[in-house]
Amino acid sequence: MQEFFVEYKTIIIFLHVISAVVWVGGMIALRFAAHASFMEIESPIKRLERIAHALKRLFCIVAPFTIILLVTAIFMVKGYAISSSEFATLGYAKEGIWTLMFINLTVMILRRNRAVKLINEGDMVGAKFSLELIGKFMVPVNIVLGIIAIFLGTFLSNSF
Repeated sequence: MQEFFVEYKTIIIFLHVISAVVWVGGMIALRFAAHASFMEIESPIKRLERIAHALKRLFCIVAPFTIILLVTAIFMVKGYAISSSEFATLGYAKEGIWTLMFINLTVMILRRNRAVKLINEGDMVGAKFSLELIGKFMVPVNIVLGIIAIFLGTFLSNSF
């Protein structure tokens, strides 16, 4: 695997970085740009429907990039032999952060799907609660974790 990494290093690193940018950047754009627009929608039902729709689109865009991020991370860990280097702890920390982010993303997807079901059943209070938790807590947590992981990745890449 190390030979494969050396031969395709630039492509692997590019795919890894672009995946992180799409994932974290998408969450930042949704939270800080789109969210303000959603709050201007007067109809609470339409607002919830638009938020749920935007989240679905974001999750569909982000999902393949999470897989690319995982695959390229494996190539990089093996290619740089991070596990047996002095930077193993940082490498594991970075992997742990992306894992937490992926778990959080999975829960967000489930909450969003539940919110759509509640909207269809006419339970706007339940739908609002499900979506509100995503926007006010879960997305910001993933943004912070993603920024930390990107910083760790930058530090690690400068160390090899």
